[in-house]
Amino acid sequence: MTLRRQLAQLFVVRASGFGTDSQRRYPRWELGNTELQHWLEQGVGGVILLGGSAADLALRCRQLQQWAGSTDQNRLLLCADVEEGVGQRFEGATWLVPPLALAPLWHTDPPRAEALARAYGRCSGNEAQLLGLNWVLAPVCDVNNNPANPVINVRAWGETAAATTALSRAFLQGLEGEGVLGCAKHFPGHGDTSQDSHLQLPQLAHSRERLDELEFVPFRAAIAAGVGSVMTAHLQLPALDPERPATLSKAVLSQLLRQELGFNGLIVTDALVMEAITKHYGAAEAAALAFEAGADLILMPADTDAALTALEQGCLEGRWPLERVEQSLERRRLALARCKPSELDTAAALSALANCASSHGALAQELLQLSLQQQGCNSAPPKGPGVNLIRVDSSLACSPLPLAAPALLRPQAAGFQATLIDGRSQALDLEKLPTGPVLLQLFVRGNPFRGSAGADGYWAELVQKLLAQQRLAGLVVYGSPYLWQELKGLIPANIAIAYSPGQMPGAQALALQSLGLGAASYEGGFTN
Repeated sequence: MTLRRQLAQLFVVRASGFGTDSQRRYPRWELGNTELQHWLEQGVGGVILLGGSAADLALRCRQLQQWAGSTDQNRLLLCADVEEGVGQRFEGATWLVPPLALAPLWHTDPPRAEALARAYGRCSGNEAQLLGLNWVLAPVCDVNNNPANPVINVRAWGETAAATTALSRAFLQGLEGEGVLGCAKHFPGHGDTSQDSHLQLPQLAHSRERLDELEFVPFRAAIAAGVGSVMTAHLQLPALDPERPATLSKAVLSQLLRQELGFNGLIVTDALVMEAITKHYGAAEAAALAFEAGADLILMPADTDAALTALEQGCLEGRWPLERVEQSLERRRLALARCKPSELDTAAALSALANCASSHGALAQELLQLSLQQQGCNSAPPKGPGVNLIRVDSSLACSPLPLAAPALLRPQAAGFQATLIDGRSQALDLEKLPTGPVLLQLFVRGNPFRGSAGADGYWAELVQKLLAQQRLAGLVVYGSPYLWQELKGLIPANIAIAYSPGQMPGAQALALQSLGLGAASYEGGFTN
């Protein structure tokens, strides 16, 4: 095997879960099939997938492995950001509540919360393995102790080091017990930031003592539990390295993570296309610095050819010894050896997935019921005619709101006509709304690329205006516990309100049921 082909095994490129180029949702980052097949034939060793159905994913994983070659030497690492179950990204699999939903339960009943986190991990690992993924990029081990965090937020397992540690470790046990790799992220801790590293380079100015006491704690536990991989954070931490972000820092990856914390598994960068990196470093130098710092795998370089060439030149020019490449390749080989091979064909995999649907669906429903919060729900249900005012991040791409979503159909059956507010242009003139009572449904949570956690005072002001006009008929918050905390104290007891950390249709059905809005007779959808 040539040096370039060996190095190619240390790269993970992005692809759509859909099978054709025209179906790609994010062509800026997702390679087309011709280029993807080229790189797999050249030895690229991993693919991160997003988009499509569970059936699409099963077909795609098997197709990619076929393109790479069927020998053990060509075995791929196939991964996805399925932090909330495989159904979060691939329709037809199980979509679970965000991890932070379990934190309140852990503070009152730790054994039950940890058992549910373990079941959460088993569900995710089982479905991933059946469909062809062997690497789940979870758990998020960041402690979300900053409510204004725009990117970690409900993806975290807790707001304290203790809760995050206990729940992420339980999840990891369940996940890796199903024969897939887990990934503790984002080292050394992205929870206490108010900036999104997809858009800029956050600064974390805490002392080394504070980092030891809080940020490092869940990662130490994950390492002790044998986690297969750790993902780096694109953060500037002056206490650890005043010059370079953690992803590119030898002090963070080699000295701290490898030597001090004793981690012997795979270190993978967060995506190098993120603007925390691309605003400051070119594609070639970013990949070279990450590898030099101690990363084993290069995730989503901005330019695969330039990044691979930079690593090849670094070897030939003596920037690092060839032994360093051999160490990363051996860690990759050992990681793959831990993964249970996906031996089922597509049809058999989908059949096995269907057999899990009942038990996994029951887990999803139990988590929704445990995390639902209500207030004033003994009052009369909202009644129209009126306005069903729904806020979403993007009205053009909103997976929680299919045509038959309960958030649309149940209020409609009660006389409320839907009006959507797009989070990208949030300004709203109440005077321009149709007359009548307003049922307010807010789909708000921290998410990559949004730049805001959503609980910034705007909705509190709107709620107060609706109350002053005596128009607020009910409120449901889907996602952010921080927005719920901000709003619930404003609402009088005679108005029914509810909160669910989930945004999926199942969360909508449960929350609206608590307001007295039962299933619509045509909730199963219709044809045109």
